[in-house]
Amino acid sequence: MYEKTPVGKILILDLPERVAMEASTDKPYFSENNGLFRKLFRFINQNDIAMTTPVEADINPGKMRFFVGNKDISKKIESSEQVKLIKISPRKVVSIGIRGGYTEKKFQENLKHLNNWLDGNTSFEADGMAYGVYWNGPFIPGLFKRSEIHIPIRLSRNRPNENSSNPKPLKQK
Repeated sequence: MYEKTPVGKILILDLPERVAMEASTDKPYFSENNGLFRKLFRFINQNDIAMTTPVEADINPGKMRFFVGNKDISKKIESSEQVKLIKISPRKVVSIGIRGGYTEKKFQENLKHLNNWLDGNTSFEADGMAYGVYWNGPFIPGLFKRSEIHIPIRLSRNRPNENSSNPKPLKQK
């Protein structure tokens, strides 16, 4: 679908239109203890759909999305009581690449970097809520896991656009 954002880098990505299978809960994502993953995993097994990466997760309320890959897109797949099929329009996001376990603490720490980047790049503004992007399954040790945080963005409506072709990079310590 798209390449991983390198660890510690902040990039602007243009994501394509895609079809997702989405499970949701009223609880925050990090309190679900893989319950959303299990719902989606059962759904793809029952419908003979290949598992793809990455997986996306809204944080509060919790939602998890698996994507329907190219080889399964022509199958007649219908929503169930626990999993809904949705079409996601193309979008522009700012992304930060992360290494390590999929924890709320790691999410919040890296979200601060993205928010600082947005504050320093007046050409863009948030156009939606931040969400997690996860590249590895639950059996990969935390140290080796890769993830990202995306914030949907658009060109700023209220700020000057002098930096739109040259966004400022995140300064690493």
